[in-house]
Amino acid sequence: MNDIIKKIDDEEIISIGKEVLQAEIDGISLMRQRLGRSFADAVNLLASCEGRVAITGLGKSGLVGRKIAATLSSTGTPAYFMHPVEGAHGDLGSILDKDVVVAISNSGKTAELLAIMSPLRQIGAKIIALVGNPRSPLADCADIFIDVSVAKEACSLNLAPTTSTTVTLAVGDALAVSLMKTKDFTDADFKRFHPGGALGQRLKMHAREIMNTEKLPIASEDSSLGEALAVLDRGNMGAVFILDGSRRLVGILTDGDVRKKMVHDGLNLLAPISSMMTQNPRVAKETDFAAELLDLMEQKAITVLPVVDDAHRLIGMLHIHDILGKGQFKFAG
Repeated sequence: MNDIIKKIDDEEIISIGKEVLQAEIDGISLMRQRLGRSFADAVNLLASCEGRVAITGLGKSGLVGRKIAATLSSTGTPAYFMHPVEGAHGDLGSILDKDVVVAISNSGKTAELLAIMSPLRQIGAKIIALVGNPRSPLADCADIFIDVSVAKEACSLNLAPTTSTTVTLAVGDALAVSLMKTKDFTDADFKRFHPGGALGQRLKMHAREIMNTEKLPIASEDSSLGEALAVLDRGNMGAVFILDGSRRLVGILTDGDVRKKMVHDGLNLLAPISSMMTQNPRVAKETDFAAELLDLMEQKAITVLPVVDDAHRLIGMLHIHDILGKGQFKFAG
């Protein structure tokens, strides 16, 4: 074996690697061009599914199916993998008429997969096929089929599933992401499905564990707008908290408030801050969980929350980045 390895120099190894990657890139590129109405039909069927999504496939197609099921589940579409042989020996009992089954086969002729198609029909489940042969028995059995065929495998023998599995996996990702958009799946939804890791641990914390208590951007309720804007600028937090003489929170001024005022009425820097601040703003308590506060911030489209004690005195502040980890986690939207 070592002698065989020595016959291939590093440059040739790199060249082979590049050829494989290019073959798979070409496969995905052709799939992108071919993607059409059947894909939209599949997304709409999955989006309207009132039950669960069962993914099934054998061999390498089964491994791809497991990954697709995991991606769907973590992005808001309940899904699981069912081995077709296990399905034929009792696991079909877990499938209901409200479910959708996604069957994966490159040839479209996998006997173990075809064996459960008729029982699935009798149950009343809808069937989507990801199939490499649009003129195959599996395509004929499906309510909707997506043609995931490839011109050739990246394998030099054109035998090992390589390009075909990559393309099928990519189509699975495309289905999952399209469903996220269709269902308006949000950052907060994603975080609820991913409670582990650093972010998950932060979401389990209380406000007091992650809030900022130093150099809070504050102004007196007797301040002018100009004085409050100076604090807003220095604080670089997007908000200034307005306090009375007992340090009780009476209002908040955000940079968004300032922009709106500038557009509609202009700014009078000598005006009292009380004329422009938002009174009775939303607040957090130090015992509130970060996950709950993150939901509140996402729902109300706010990035800063003052933290107050039982007497409504300001004791800290939370920026959304304090919850997400000081900018370590970035999400679109």
